[in-house]
Amino acid sequence: MPVEERVQMAIDNWAPRFLANGVDPNDLQRITKRVTRWDDWSQEWSACGAMHQQMGEEAEARRYYESAAAHYLHAALCYHFGKFMFVQRPDVLRAAHERVAQVYQRALPYFDFPGEKVAIPYEGSTAIAGILRKPWHTPRPPVVVLSPGLDSVKEELHFYGDDFLRRGMAVLAIDGPGQGELESAYPLRHDAEVPMRAVLEYLEQRADVDAGRVGLMGVSLGGYFAARAAAFEPRIKAVISLASGYSLAKHFDRYPLLTQEAFIYRLKAPDEQTARARLQQFDLQGVMGKITCPLLIVMGRLDRLFPAEDAEQMAAEAGGPTDLWMFDDGNHVCNNIPYKYRPQQADWMRSKLS
Repeated sequence: MPVEERVQMAIDNWAPRFLANGVDPNDLQRITKRVTRWDDWSQEWSACGAMHQQMGEEAEARRYYESAAAHYLHAALCYHFGKFMFVQRPDVLRAAHERVAQVYQRALPYFDFPGEKVAIPYEGSTAIAGILRKPWHTPRPPVVVLSPGLDSVKEELHFYGDDFLRRGMAVLAIDGPGQGELESAYPLRHDAEVPMRAVLEYLEQRADVDAGRVGLMGVSLGGYFAARAAAFEPRIKAVISLASGYSLAKHFDRYPLLTQEAFIYRLKAPDEQTARARLQQFDLQGVMGKITCPLLIVMGRLDRLFPAEDAEQMAAEAGGPTDLWMFDDGNHVCNNIPYKYRPQQADWMRSKLS
């Protein structure tokens, strides 16, 4: 049976991302061999997630907590990648994301660096959902806020967080407006400094972290959010923008169909034309010069979503000390070469927050 376009597109564009962020290669091979119709994508990934969840529950019942943590993490990742682009079925997407959040939370006490679910006051009775993890060997550590992208969520950033934690930094992974646990309640917003202000005010109320040393790392669309927030929020002391675009509306025709559909859905736009119009605000013109803290930009020249020239333009316009790491062999987010930049960016951040 021929493979449908959306299925092949998901595999071609994101297989390296699945692997780089923790999906077991054997699971990926089995799932992608079975799925030929997009309608079956979420179901097959969720079945794999349920298998891992059951193993986690069995390990937890037997007090094998290290194994439980690993199984629950694999379950969360499978549930997530089953729904990350499944915007045609919002009901399925929401149900799967609830499983992502629930099963990851079950793992939090058992990780080598345990974590806690936090609720950050945002607008009215709504809270920004976050996961705070701290290094056990560093008292009152600096904090790196982790910002996911268009179709990622805080739980997907687990292994990014481990890199910072091993180097003595706490991490706070968040779902901002239009992402993860705030996906249904809010559209994506261009002025990322507004939710980031709420995050920083929350950190200032905690005595167990050093809110005077806060860094920010964003992935893909999160890289835009990170740059924008750093431009307007002086409390951010260092920022990493990983594989972002400069002007998001400009590249709409370049995005894969699944990404276009995700933008329409997460902007709460009724149609493509409206989504294109709303994306006009997601532009770093006149913004980059306002960033005065140290900035690291990471980009791959094989990126299918954003041209490498966008990263070069961001670096050229930045108002503070800037490093540009350009990888000729890197794809989007350089997920095909994570060993070339992930440990190194954590080293960079530690040097700026120490």
